[in-house]
Amino acid sequence: MMTKWFRRAALLGCAALVAGCATPTPTDQGNICAIFEQEPGWYEDAVQMQKEWGTPINVAMAIIEEESHFHYDAQPPEQYFLGLIPTGRASSAYGYSQAQDPVWDEYVRATGDSGSRTDFRDSIMFVGWYTHETRRILGISLWDPYRQYLAYHEGRSGYEHKTYLHQPWLMRVARKVERNAKTYDWQLRRCRKRLEEEEHSWFF
Repeated sequence: MMTKWFRRAALLGCAALVAGCATPTPTDQGNICAIFEQEPGWYEDAVQMQKEWGTPINVAMAIIEEESHFHYDAQPPEQYFLGLIPTGRASSAYGYSQAQDPVWDEYVRATGDSGSRTDFRDSIMFVGWYTHETRRILGISLWDPYRQYLAYHEGRSGYEHKTYLHQPWLMRVARKVERNAKTYDWQLRRCRKRLEEEEHSWFF
């Protein structure tokens, strides 16, 4: 217990003293319990996200895993003309959530929470907000990771126009997100009590 407390204190101290101190990428991304045990603060962030937006932790985490594989500075690769001349990136997607500039700006205006796409807490809050709005606008259940991911990837307008039907690969990816969300849910049910006990132990 004390080891975890000191580890969390060190991470918080690093963040306070060194701007941009990077969080290591989880080593076992197929196990949500291992992810939260490696990064205890992420569990607290995920719980707060679910309380605020209603999005299940396992769904939000499955979306982030697919989008960035938990790399804080993930972004699309550089594109090149004729394989030589750089022409920029395919989109402005960035950070854990891979939120693009326009929708991130929309999130900031709607919530007043500017934050950073390279911060896990801000990123999972964004995913919670986006999926919450998708339910409000399109009626897609927060417990439906398949359709939520399609709307997340294509945008709500793209989902309404069923652009995903022309992208079989994307529907396969959405099914993968669905499977991961189910696996995360099963795993979280078995370790949540322990995570909550460890979370409380940080303050004693």
